[in-house]
Amino acid sequence: MTIYVVRHAKAGDRSRWEGPDALRPLSGKGRRQADRLATLLSGEGVRRVLSSPALRCRQTVEPLATRLALDVEVFEGLAEGGALVDTLRLLEKVSDAPSVLCSHGDVIGALVEHLADSAVPLDGEVRYPKGSVWRLDVRDGSIVGATYLAPPA
Repeated sequence: MTIYVVRHAKAGDRSRWEGPDALRPLSGKGRRQADRLATLLSGEGVRRVLSSPALRCRQTVEPLATRLALDVEVFEGLAEGGALVDTLRLLEKVSDAPSVLCSHGDVIGALVEHLADSAVPLDGEVRYPKGSVWRLDVRDGSIVGATYLAPPA
């Protein structure tokens, strides 16, 4: 079973955005990345799509959810600044079905570092740029491997 952890695609510049950061949308490049992520993941048997409440995260996974006729489930624990314990609990809850989780660099960084510290084999660079994916291999409810997938061009 596989869980895909996606860092939101490219968004507008934080320093130029005048509204609440949670409402900062994807840029044109980010929308293209979101469409390419939908193409990449739509054939993977995904049954749940979960996202941080931030607009840029929801917009990143909406094309995939639309293709799969799924709702985007918003989970506060995936928000920027979210606690690792909340991310780990969510991973446990979704470990029974192929799922996509969209979050932020700090949340994904904490998760990947936790996996490395827990001796989970990591395939690929320990990175998490915007639009990238970590494919988590889950067996009997435990993460047994993780593979880095570079962001779509």
